[in-house]
Amino acid sequence: MESAEDWLVESLRLYQDFHAFDLSGATRVLEWMGDKGILVAGYESLKKNEILHLILPLRLSVKENQGLFPERDFKVRHGGFSDRSVFALKHVPDTRLLVTSGLPGCYLQVWQVAEDTDVIKAVSTIDVHETEGSLWSRVAIFSSAAPGVLHGVRLSSLKVVDLESQKTTYTSGVGDSELLSSLQVLDADTFAFCCTSGRLGLVDTRQKGLQGAQEGACSLVISLAPAVKVAHRKAPGFDGTVQVYDVTSWDGMWGRVDPLFTHRGHIFLDDNGVDTAPLVTTHTWHPDKPRTLLSAASDASLHVWDWVDLRASC
Repeated sequence: MESAEDWLVESLRLYQDFHAFDLSGATRVLEWMGDKGILVAGYESLKKNEILHLILPLRLSVKENQGLFPERDFKVRHGGFSDRSVFALKHVPDTRLLVTSGLPGCYLQVWQVAEDTDVIKAVSTIDVHETEGSLWSRVAIFSSAAPGVLHGVRLSSLKVVDLESQKTTYTSGVGDSELLSSLQVLDADTFAFCCTSGRLGLVDTRQKGLQGAQEGACSLVISLAPAVKVAHRKAPGFDGTVQVYDVTSWDGMWGRVDPLFTHRGHIFLDDNGVDTAPLVTTHTWHPDKPRTLLSAASDASLHVWDWVDLRASC
């Protein structure tokens, strides 16, 4: 098995750039707010959890490497406290509003990032009709002149709510009680859903309910990069790595596909003294750097890494 020392030596070849940070607490969300700031939030139960708006070190926010920079750490720009665990957080584009989902309580919270102070404060709630108190709603945002919040615990409760009026503009219209695992808005009219069973669907909200939904299968947490690469991690609680694939090389045939790159830094840089390795909780691509990702783990580590495509050097 590869040791931490071996990995550190190998990392000089594997990464164009690599930064490791420690957050004040573990997060399951990494949400961009603009191109220079990210939002993180705690998810511990039975305590207040911080919601923080962090500004990236200048070196990470410029599009090209311009030499040395004096600031080497994240700066807290805004902050607030949630009485609940935060399992999902979405920024509403072109606004200072955030939407969070978590436990306990069957509702979403809407937050506002202040302009003239450093405070993030709760301003309203959106009801989620779910009787089982241990389940939390998945969330995505339709960005438009009138933003909509796509949310649901199950397929049967899937709906879009106008953020300002809180009127429902779309419902799934099905009685299917399958649990949702993730939601992703694709454009002004379409979104994708994935269920815990592995069921994947593509939905056009201009059609009634789930009529015409295209379906397939999913089993991983996936995010697309600007340069058509794709990254995934296994669902939270299963793995400590992030894997990068090049989807342009896929020929559409089923079979084993090897990752282009695997980030193992959260495993080898763990120094919490616990035998079990930390688990990757979330990841996101840098909006302006096609090979740069941010990933967070259960030990509160946050890594920013620019990986090397070793195929190019062959």
